[in-house]
Amino acid sequence: MKQTVRTSRAAGYLEKIFRVLNIDSFQGELEEPVITIQDTPCSYGHVSVNKIWTTNQELRYELNISATALRRPIEEIVATMLHEMTHLYNLQHEIKDCSRSGLYHNRKFKNEAEKHMLSIEYNEKYGWTVTKPTDELIDYVINKGWEDIMMNRGALHFPTDSSGKEKAAGEPGTEKTKAKSKSRKYVCPKCRTIIRATRVVNVVCGDCNIPFELEV
Repeated sequence: MKQTVRTSRAAGYLEKIFRVLNIDSFQGELEEPVITIQDTPCSYGHVSVNKIWTTNQELRYELNISATALRRPIEEIVATMLHEMTHLYNLQHEIKDCSRSGLYHNRKFKNEAEKHMLSIEYNEKYGWTVTKPTDELIDYVINKGWEDIMMNRGALHFPTDSSGKEKAAGEPGTEKTKAKSKSRKYVCPKCRTIIRATRVVNVVCGDCNIPFELEV
């Protein structure tokens, strides 16, 4: 069995997010992979083309989210998750969405990915792989109550209920009763990390130890 980090709170929360997205955007069709967090140079994530993990005598794919990618806003992390889930969907349906050793993403990938709240742009070297969250996805993240999640090293933060107990992703009470079309954007003036919130907040960057600034 491949050894990597998968027992952190962040990995556990990514598993919960995967399950919610699987139901809401893929009709629960995807086989659940082993979700890992490890550094992947030049990539926000990957899915193994073969089932490389054995759990409970069952073979499973690996879906990895790069540890450094967790510095980004939650909607971008969710976009990466959906990107990799699209690869899983195509694997299960025997749709060849990549070439050149898996680096070049073709239009089959773009066409499927854009069914799942993603905007896909073209890169000359890597094809249709530049992944951005749509406004629909940002609203979805807000509706699920995920906009305050931070998973980067040294700044773990997850939604909690009134007793301080951590909420599961997508459980009752994490969804908003009324969606807002836009969220406020805050930027660290030093490292340029971006976070979003639906209200005025005072947040300090865990890496730079300085307050985020509201971008108008």
